[in-house]
Amino acid sequence: MSSPGAPPLDERARPQIRVSYRRALTWPLHFAFQEERFFLILSVFIGIFSALAVVCFRLAMEWCRLKMLGPRITPSGWHVMLAPAAVGLVVAVLVLHVFPAVRGSGVNQTKAALYIYNGYIPFRTVIGKFVTSVLAIGSGQSLGPEDPSLQIGAGLASALGRRVKLSRDKLRLIAPVGAAAGLAAAFNAPVSAVLFVIEEVIGRWSAGILGSVVLSAISSVVVMRSFLGSEPMFRIPPAALIRPQELLAYGILGLVGGLSAVVFSHAIDFLRPRLKAMPRWTQYFQPAIAGLLIGTIGFLGFPQIMGAGYEYIDQAMHNQFTWEMLGILAGLKIVATTVSFVSGTPGGMFAPTLFIGAMLGGAVSGVERHLFPHLTGSVATYCLVGMGVLFAGFLRAPMTSVFMVL
Repeated sequence: MSSPGAPPLDERARPQIRVSYRRALTWPLHFAFQEERFFLILSVFIGIFSALAVVCFRLAMEWCRLKMLGPRITPSGWHVMLAPAAVGLVVAVLVLHVFPAVRGSGVNQTKAALYIYNGYIPFRTVIGKFVTSVLAIGSGQSLGPEDPSLQIGAGLASALGRRVKLSRDKLRLIAPVGAAAGLAAAFNAPVSAVLFVIEEVIGRWSAGILGSVVLSAISSVVVMRSFLGSEPMFRIPPAALIRPQELLAYGILGLVGGLSAVVFSHAIDFLRPRLKAMPRWTQYFQPAIAGLLIGTIGFLGFPQIMGAGYEYIDQAMHNQFTWEMLGILAGLKIVATTVSFVSGTPGGMFAPTLFIGAMLGGAVSGVERHLFPHLTGSVATYCLVGMGVLFAGFLRAPMTSVFMVL
């Protein structure tokens, strides 16, 4: 029995009931806050692991290039023609029988992981993308390392998210976080990586994931620079707008670059489904034939179109090619990249697009310098504008293109 004058039992229990009720109401918010904070911390580790993977990726690719094409910046000899073809056969077998998800650049697969597969990317895909892209790009296929780095980062993030047992909602968002980390390490540019992931992978600005994307990109670049230094992909000489009339010349370059981007895109869209529709046995030889064509172009005196080609962008900016040579390289790079990509060879389109844009910009600069010398600025400026035009026109990422070339 309760003592005289004491409140009834139900009245004494009411404060405890109210506290328990309040805790029950706030627990989901507390849990959500804890998970959000954990997701941000996890984003930093995703950036670290992605950067380490990209560092290994770049070193392996460079080692492969040295072994197959030789130490010279401009390779020559019969091996230049034979190496891409032989490696193309190996890559085809790996893609068709071991790693079927690594075909192409990897950007669309990362978008599919976000919107279709709830963030799931098999770790096997990470290994496959690493191995096949190292072999393909290292042997001279006309593709770049940035898109594979993006997919490698996304795959590592997906594996780490499953390992720590993230909720389904957070696991779905983990792919673009890893994609930003991988791309930032490949570009050595966190802002460009963040913008591209928002523009092309996520497709919209999302406050719920922006912080994690930024954290992963920054931590990735910090780690990458601690291993490979902070040198940019190419050295940009001083460039400035000397007189307003130059804007007319840049407008002409915009038209030429936009038309080239349309031709480039339509060539891929035309050939890719037709090659996919061919009998399966032909797919074993498509990367090899593409490699043989690219190797032949290199053997005949244009090895600049092999691989990513960043060193030749640098040379173009420093006026080390004639404008005729720049125009030829732009056209050959479109052909080489088209056949590499439509054959299903793993590799990216970022570097080839920048290469084509730089060569076109330099070529247009040479023509306009010959016709209108008082309107033409430095070659480097035209190369930068050309890269921005091709990147925006082909990859449809205008914001990224602006920050990419600045």
